[in-house]
Amino acid sequence: MEFYFIKYQFMKQENLDETDLRLLDALQHDAGISNVALADRLNISPPTCLRRVKRLTEEGWIERQIAVLDADKLGHALGHGLTALVEVSLDAQGAEHLDVFEAKAVAHAAVQQCWRVSPGPDFMLVVQAANMPHYLAISQALFTQDANVRNVKAFFATKRAKFTTTWPLMNG
Repeated sequence: MEFYFIKYQFMKQENLDETDLRLLDALQHDAGISNVALADRLNISPPTCLRRVKRLTEEGWIERQIAVLDADKLGHALGHGLTALVEVSLDAQGAEHLDVFEAKAVAHAAVQQCWRVSPGPDFMLVVQAANMPHYLAISQALFTQDANVRNVKAFFATKRAKFTTTWPLMNG
């Protein structure tokens, strides 16, 4: 019951209605669906659907539309076989120090995700490397050469049991 109250308050404050949520839910599962098929699925007219999707995009609810690639197939084809989940703690945690490290991590192509976290380490990174020597080169560029990095703890994935980019917007 609390979830519904929070959902109602969220929708009320941000001017999202049930149709907006249904649109966002449908698009996060298949952004390639045609406007006509999407409108049909939601029982609204195609022009209304198009206007709403455009508004949701302009307001920043839809950040971008991408293709999610099959990591196992791509990794096998390209020889990328190493995913590392990396905890990074800095010596100095002032805003300027956090910003500098974050910019460095975000700019590195091998870093797929960069999260500031609390408590514990300052950052959690998801790093994709071809192999261990490649990971070593990445770690030297990001961690070893940075005097403000105090501690690094890497965990190497052996199996990806679940990966999703979707938010639970609808009941179920």
